[in-house]
Amino acid sequence: MPALVGSIALSLASAAHAQQPAPAAPAAPKPFAAGEPLSATNEAGVTQKTSSNVTVYGSFRFAESCTFDPARNLILAMNRGNAETVEKNDAYVSLINPNGTVHTSKWIGATRDGLTLNDPLGSAIANGVLYVGDIDTVRSFDLKTGMPKSAVAIPEANVLNGIAAAADGTVYASNTRDPQRIYKVTPDGKSSIFVNGAPLAQPNGVALDPAGNIVVINIGDNSVLTFDKSAKLIKTEHSNQSGNDGLVVLPDGTKYVTSVRFGSVSRIRPGKPAEIIASGIPSPASMCYDAKQNQLVIPMNNNNALAFIKLGRK
Repeated sequence: MPALVGSIALSLASAAHAQQPAPAAPAAPKPFAAGEPLSATNEAGVTQKTSSNVTVYGSFRFAESCTFDPARNLILAMNRGNAETVEKNDAYVSLINPNGTVHTSKWIGATRDGLTLNDPLGSAIANGVLYVGDIDTVRSFDLKTGMPKSAVAIPEANVLNGIAAAADGTVYASNTRDPQRIYKVTPDGKSSIFVNGAPLAQPNGVALDPAGNIVVINIGDNSVLTFDKSAKLIKTEHSNQSGNDGLVVLPDGTKYVTSVRFGSVSRIRPGKPAEIIASGIPSPASMCYDAKQNQLVIPMNNNNALAFIKLGRK
């Protein structure tokens, strides 16, 4: 009898096992989607844009750099979000109006579907593309949709910082820690070392001058270095203070440099010595130039804010 009971139990177990449904297939990944301008859904379930009598500031979490989109007349602010040690892939891009109010809190980064963005420092726009230095990778995004385009990992890079982009898609990016370098990334996604070591001294900000030369500033000193496209050093200027981070070069060749360590902005007009035009700014980082409003926009790192400097008449 026990043998019969055991046989019946085994048969029932086998039948139950056979009737179990197959494991569900993993859900298909959701497509990338950019965030929308500020809005809220009311009790009736209707989404309404923020009314014109409401002013909103903020939307930053460790904003390191910005760049200006003249087509939309918006500032793109890069945000780290949570640090890598707390949460990976948490960075995002805010869209900010020229008066500092918020247009879209999270544009790139509203969802993580199809997106990798960890710690964006430098940023630049060229020919309808947003380029970002993200730790060891140069990422690009479609400027209209925010859709990721490409990701070029750079061997040995560990803190890609300042970044400049030419109209043809060639990118120059600084690596601030050792190895202290400027990297070049060509439109076909190939990376190479453009400048290695001295006179780089913790290189940070990178920009192109009107002639297409590559201008670099250092945190380690106050040098403003101009290299031609062959990487030959053709000019050395100096800002008023060291500890430099942000760099803007205007069409007339005037350079603006932020000292993230000492809170100032230096102006270097062609052929003239540097002069401080602003001071007492907490941690002014990688600024951008708003050509329509003729102003400098300066992210202030862990102060989670932007500073604005009107430059007056052109």
